[in-house]
Amino acid sequence: MLTHALQDILHRLENAAQAAGRPIPRLLAVSKTQPDDAVAALAGLGQRAFGENYVQEAAAKQDALAHLGLEWHLIGHLQSNKAKEAASRFDWVQTVDRERLVLALAKYREPERSPLNVLIQVNIDDEASKHGCRPDEAAELATLIAAQPTLALRGVMVIPTPHAEVEARRPAFRHARELFDSLAAQHPHVDTLSMGMSDDLEIAIAEGSTLVRVGTALFGARSRKN
Repeated sequence: MLTHALQDILHRLENAAQAAGRPIPRLLAVSKTQPDDAVAALAGLGQRAFGENYVQEAAAKQDALAHLGLEWHLIGHLQSNKAKEAASRFDWVQTVDRERLVLALAKYREPERSPLNVLIQVNIDDEASKHGCRPDEAAELATLIAAQPTLALRGVMVIPTPHAEVEARRPAFRHARELFDSLAAQHPHVDTLSMGMSDDLEIAIAEGSTLVRVGTALFGARSRKN
């Protein structure tokens, strides 16, 4: 089942990129709530990058699967008091949205390691219930991140309003691409625009996504925690 699911997603990415005349984006497999053996099975099929929402849940998987040499992304909201563990355990943190978190991650990332890859989470639709900085705050936050030697500013992550009509999400994706392009013009190492999930990745790719986050279409419906 995983083999077919991965093949289907990779074909969707390729087809969407070809239709839009854009490069094929990277695939981030969203493994939150999935057991170790499911992650290991997908890794055995060639998938290397995995996304987790919670530091504690991710830590157990990272320890169990350390021998596989996987790339781990934190894609859930990060509290500052978890920054020390996140800075040491993850290769990427996609949800940086405030100065305090930038400084904490920079402090706790070991200087002898490669810099921690960071994406700015932008609340692209200005939803009160969502995390992320305002679009007009992103440039100042980017400058702060870029000044930290233990961090690497890589780009932007967005989660648009989940309109039932998927096409209605296109303006948010387009706005995110414009913001990404603006940051990339100021910071030469900005190369990652993380947007698009299982149900809207085609539109996200058409609007310029370079990394899509896919869970349900790979693993099926998530297991529920007790």
